[in-house]
Amino acid sequence: MDTTLAARFPFLRSASEFADQNNVDIESLLTSEGYAVARKRGLQRVLDAIDSHIVSEVPLRSEYDKLMEALSYPYARMIVSMIDDRFLTKRYALAEGTKMYELLKGSPQFVLTISQELDVRATAETDDRVSIPFPNYLRYACVLKAVEWKLINSDVKNGYVRLEKEKLSRLLQTALQERIESELPLNIPEEFKRPLQKDADTASMLLAETKNRLSPTGGKGMDPACLPPCIRTILANAQNGMNLPHSARFALVTFLHALGVDYDGIIALFSQSPDFDESKSSYQIKHITGELSGTDGYTPPECSTMKTNGICFQPDELCARETVNHPLTYYRIKSGNYTRRPETKE
Repeated sequence: MDTTLAARFPFLRSASEFADQNNVDIESLLTSEGYAVARKRGLQRVLDAIDSHIVSEVPLRSEYDKLMEALSYPYARMIVSMIDDRFLTKRYALAEGTKMYELLKGSPQFVLTISQELDVRATAETDDRVSIPFPNYLRYACVLKAVEWKLINSDVKNGYVRLEKEKLSRLLQTALQERIESELPLNIPEEFKRPLQKDADTASMLLAETKNRLSPTGGKGMDPACLPPCIRTILANAQNGMNLPHSARFALVTFLHALGVDYDGIIALFSQSPDFDESKSSYQIKHITGELSGTDGYTPPECSTMKTNGICFQPDELCARETVNHPLTYYRIKSGNYTRRPETKE
């Protein structure tokens, strides 16, 4: 067994086999002093995910180091499951996926091994190029917005997409994120919750601080003076009882939800509409905000979509800035809560 591979990529089956070979069970991992290093590292994986989008790297000088690294992964997953917060789950999945991608860029020889483990079914074409079935490509490339990922810009032959190993590594990041999100939260037995509680509380505190920091409102509630012109106009129309097109309703609900306005506050706005139907409006709002599906709901449309839908109203000088490509970015800048972050969908 390649124990270094199992430690660097602890989601692999070989990582579980590594633990089994060392007779590690869950109770020992949670309570034994011999696995305190694994628990500390597992907590760090979660804190890294909350704070910086990527799990930090640690040196693996011995078999003991490798075992602790492999065991830190299931421990981290238990902490995330204990907290059971959708934002944290997605952020943790992103951090693990990003770490894997960075490792694969430096060790491309493992790309095919990882792809088989994640059911992406890649086949080697040359030393640096592979091919995958185009349904697999579409499944994982559809979330990547850059033009280069469009199928029309890809090398497709006989139902397979041919691409470089590094591009496949990026698709594998998406595949791993999807898998982790689908697997969590785990069902944590009551007897395991007590030893997990302290680390879960530590992660929860950082999570709350991060949510406030990343919130468009900075955790202070909506400030109407900071609304972008498009949302301000749509909101005024709703408050004046005007009929709104579906695109405007969707933009308003998603924007207000992102700012932390609750269901009662949102539906109160639509109750002033002349065609208000409480049952229909309630369903639409709960569907858009994710309350019905138990997810985070839809994100607000970006500026280009607002323009396409004809609901970009009275853009001002701030709207014209190159950095402002999303109504939430406008709000953050206007309210003083703007921090430019990579890999954002805004």
